[in-house]
Amino acid sequence: MEKQMFGEFMGTMILILMGNGVVAGVLLRKSKAENAGWMAIATGWAFAVMTGVFTANACGGPGHLNPAVTLASAVATGNFSNVLPYTLAQILGAIAGAALVWIHFGPHWSQTPDPESKRACFCTSPAIRRPAANLVSEIIGTFVLILVASAIGSKAGAPVGPAPGLTPYLVGCLVWGIGLSLGGTTGYAINPARDLGPRIAHSLLPIAQKGGSDWSYAPVPVAGPLIGAALAGLLVRAIGM
Repeated sequence: MEKQMFGEFMGTMILILMGNGVVAGVLLRKSKAENAGWMAIATGWAFAVMTGVFTANACGGPGHLNPAVTLASAVATGNFSNVLPYTLAQILGAIAGAALVWIHFGPHWSQTPDPESKRACFCTSPAIRRPAANLVSEIIGTFVLILVASAIGSKAGAPVGPAPGLTPYLVGCLVWGIGLSLGGTTGYAINPARDLGPRIAHSLLPIAQKGGSDWSYAPVPVAGPLIGAALAGLLVRAIGM
């Protein structure tokens, strides 16, 4: 179990370093990537997922990187023994990754006047703040993540699933597609650790003129992905995918 937890920690750390790194590059002042836009962010997050999964696998983890994925797997299989330890490792890895983003972009925080832009380098926020609608967006995005990722790895039906070595690339493409198609409403957390861990880091780190961590919104990107994952896990189990 320790090896699997270490793998999840390391993979999630790389996920957040690379994913929030591209957001910071686009939003922080005087970055060479400043104003590169949504396509850069969605693409960067796709590569972040791919590199995170490879890292987790190499370090002994299953490559979930996401408590929602872990929960969906538990719902689909009926084995919930890994949910808590994997979730803890993922959240800690996300905190560590967010801290590395802060270190990496050190001089840029004081050059960026907008506290919301700084917070966006750590956690998500909705384009239009409507908690019920925002929750539904996170549920749908995560449902698609789990359903299609399960389809990618499925051996049911024909043709059979891809070679295992291709899975991280295909899941990265899936996250890219979710970002482009569904991410514009809430910033597509679709991962409680991805949002909660960096939000904790944002609240603790001495970021220059950072503002608040928007804890009033924080339940949405945690609850939405867990609900979407549980629903997708039930469907995967029901159809034997």
